[in-house]
Amino acid sequence: MIDLGLMISSGAPRRAGGPDLPGGFGSIVGQAQWAEEHGFRGVWVGEGRLATNAVVAISLIAANTKQINIGSGILPYRTRNAALLAVTWKTLDDLAPGRMRLGLGGWWEPLATRCGLPNHRPLKAMREVITVVKGMLRGDEVTYKGEFVDVDQVKFDGPTDDDGHSYPVPIYIGAVRMGMCQLAGEIADGVLLDFLVPPSYNDLAMEAVRRGAKISGRSMNDFDVPQLIAASVDDKEPQKAIDDCKEFLTQYIAQQPHIAEFCGAEPELVARIQETLGWPATKADIRRGMALVSNELTQRVAACGTTSQALDKMVEWNDHGCTEGVITPLGTDAFETLDQLAGKANLKKHGGVG
Repeated sequence: MIDLGLMISSGAPRRAGGPDLPGGFGSIVGQAQWAEEHGFRGVWVGEGRLATNAVVAISLIAANTKQINIGSGILPYRTRNAALLAVTWKTLDDLAPGRMRLGLGGWWEPLATRCGLPNHRPLKAMREVITVVKGMLRGDEVTYKGEFVDVDQVKFDGPTDDDGHSYPVPIYIGAVRMGMCQLAGEIADGVLLDFLVPPSYNDLAMEAVRRGAKISGRSMNDFDVPQLIAASVDDKEPQKAIDDCKEFLTQYIAQQPHIAEFCGAEPELVARIQETLGWPATKADIRRGMALVSNELTQRVAACGTTSQALDKMVEWNDHGCTEGVITPLGTDAFETLDQLAGKANLKKHGGVG
């Protein structure tokens, strides 16, 4: 049985109710409520571009849902002071006890550098941030003198914190390359794997995670592996659904080096796509680039085509270590994709995944 999660989109239409809020937030709450009602394990909110603050959206979701898990997928790990990052998730756990998940990852370049936070020595920086955040969430007083994090005798001091009250917030690393996967296995509670990669990529990632777990002498029994999955289904016109994901894949190959590296496309194809698409890419550029991308490559790295084809593909990622398929629905009717996948995945409505 497949556990499903949902990557919340600020641009999706509100179809599931939710409060009438400005700025797209009503849509965000409605999507989360829909996912909860339809048996999804969790919802995730990303923060990359300077478009939406994920913490605002997560807070609204926490206040307007009852049982679904809520995570940042991901929050750029150096955009908040480590102590304030910890107290933010302490506060969110007070709002939705036991349901919060803190996902941390790298910020996109060149945006990170433009904002004064270049992705310099990311493994060391991630280790320092997580070490301090985990210590504070345990209720400890933390002193840490590092290259990226420097705190002195910091500790939560709310009304219930005198007795060292702890907050059960699992920390996930949004990892792509193997060094970060290994770090996740060593110090995090889970790894959030990226989309647009074949199931064989998961084997490499999980091998790295196990190396990290061996370093810290921990068991993998409770280690969580949610994974982003680009998806589109259309049982009447499956090629349309494949093209939805092909368009997405084409743009990411051209603009995201890690996707170009791990999606399985030959270097010559990557070069041709990158030559075809300008920056920023126009719709016409992407359409020209799509002509270079095969259905076979697209369906190797995305859950698309008929509903059955998409679910079979998700089972492949599940068989290669994924514990929660976090759907990023694509196409003109994203909720139709979600409806079809949720219905055929046999989810238990109002109460988790069967």
